[in-house]
Order: sequence, then C-alpha cells, then structure tokens
Amino acid sequence: MKIQRTTIPWLLSMAMVLPPSLPAQGIPDSAKVASATAAAESWLALVDEARYGQSWEKAAEAFRAAVTSAQWEAAVVQARGPLEPFGARTLLGARYTKELPNAPPGEYVLIQYRTAVSQDRMVVETVVPMLDPDGIWRVSGYFVRPE
Repeated sequence: MKIQRTTIPWLLSMAMVLPPSLPAQGIPDSAKVASATAAAESWLALVDEARYGQSWEKAAEAFRAAVTSAQWEAAVVQARGPLEPFGARTLLGARYTKELPNAPPGEYVLIQYRTAVSQDRMVVETVVPMLDPDGIWRVSGYFVRPE
C-alpha cells in the first residue's frame, strides 16, 4: 500500500515551507515554542484517541471557522485511517514565526514529528499551533506525509 500525501485543513496548503524564525516582542521565542508544543501534544493525544470532535473543539478559532466538526472528522479519518495505529513520535523541530504562506497574520509555531505508523512505516506529522486572540495556543493546521 502506498502512503498518499494528505493535507488537513486550510493552513497546510503551505506544503511544508518552514520560514525562518522571526524576533518576537515580549515573551522569548523559546517560551512560545514550549507553550505551543505542549498544546500540540495535548491536541495530538485527542486525535490519537479518535476523539475527533474534541480535537475540533480544542482547535484554533481559524481552524474551526475553516472546517466543520463533521468535515474535520471525515478528513482525519481519511488521512490517518490507512496509517493507524500511530505510535511513538520523535520531535524533529519546532520554529516560531509570525508569517505563513496562505495564512492570516498571527503567531505560529511549526512543529514536526517523525512518527511510527502501521507496518513499520514512518511519517512526518506537521502540527501548527497558533496564538488565538484569547492568548492560548491552539492547533490551526495538521499535515501528514510519508517519510
């Protein structure tokens, strides 16, 4: 079975373009990356447990505006279903930025994991938390591609 490149939802049309880190005002980038990474890992746990409705509820405002809960569930099942179960993740890197292609202005952290999936295969997951207007980091995009 061939792993197909899959994007979920709007933000990941950026197709893995990782812009350089930009200086931030106030909180250091490292603290922002740490907070965003914690939010991403909590969100991924919901997805791993097939709690798709809850993952949609916990996603960024822009994510929820771009896709309904039902659309999200269908997309994530289509993207991850052939690869399940998802296993151990290794953090490949995380980068803070204020600009992403095809995304509204804001603060983002692009996080990549190397993840074990079924049949001894590996994928790269990209999770993109953004700082929501209420000051909380929430996932705004998710992307899975074969390694």
